[in-house]
Formats: sequence, C-alpha cells, structure tokens
Amino acid sequence: MHPLKKNRPLRRIVLASAVTASGLVMLLALKPHTTPAIAVAPAPAASSSSGANSGTSSDGSTATGTKTVTGDTVQTQWGPVQVKITVKSGKITDVTAVQSPSDNPRDQEINSYALPELRREVLAAQSASIDTVSGATYTSDGYRQSLQSALDSAGL
Repeated sequence: MHPLKKNRPLRRIVLASAVTASGLVMLLALKPHTTPAIAVAPAPAASSSSGANSGTSSDGSTATGTKTVTGDTVQTQWGPVQVKITVKSGKITDVTAVQSPSDNPRDQEINSYALPELRREVLAAQSASIDTVSGATYTSDGYRQSLQSALDSAGL
C-alpha cells in the first residue's frame, strides 16, 4: 500500500505542512527588482571658491590659473550627490563631495570609505572614468555624473 494512503493521515498532514511552509518561505524570499530613477537637478555650473583664493574672478578662475567648478546635483535613491573640482593648468588638483547621502548612520558609514576612494580614483584617472566602489553603487554613480558635469563646465 502507498505510504500516503488513508491509513497514515499524520504523514499527509506533516508533508502538506512542510510543502506549504517551504512554498511560503520561497515566496517571502522573492524581492521585486526595481530600477531607481536618477534625476539630475539643475544647479549652477560654476562657483567661485570662498576665502582661500583672494584673486578669484566671477567664473571661478584665479590669477594663478586655478579654477573651481561645482557639478550638478544628482538625485540618487539614497539622496543627493554633488561634486566640486579644482583644476589648475588643465589638471584636476582637488575633488570634494559637496553633498552626499547622510540621512542615517549607514549612509555615513558607506561615505566614510567610498568618498575617499572615489577621490583617489579621480585624481589618478584625471577623468570621470572611474570604478564603482563596492557597496556604494548609487553614490558612485551620482558622484561620477556630478563629476562629469563639473568637468564639462570646466572645459575638460
């Protein structure tokens, strides 16, 4: 006689419960795939540096040929990202994140390792062709987009 016939109803109950629980666990483990919409908010393309360079003109350049340009603010899934670059003689000499996601401790933790790494990458590559930092994909993408807009504004 088959093991699941009527003389063993407890086995059928246990098997049905196990199948139901397994199916429920698999169903709850599914996560919907969503692609975040990244919008670029219009921002002033160039800004003058404050205080450090006393001979700053209205376009952000100084008498020594140093130019400071702020990129567009890029809205990511976790918050805005904006980058400011300093260019001297056609070379990127400094990169600063003006804005980055910082609403919670996890954002701050991610930025504490991602932003310095992104800065090093930019100074080494001298372009927006930089690698994404693992664990900070959205911040890296926003950083790269804002950086590219700053480079475009600086004429690089």
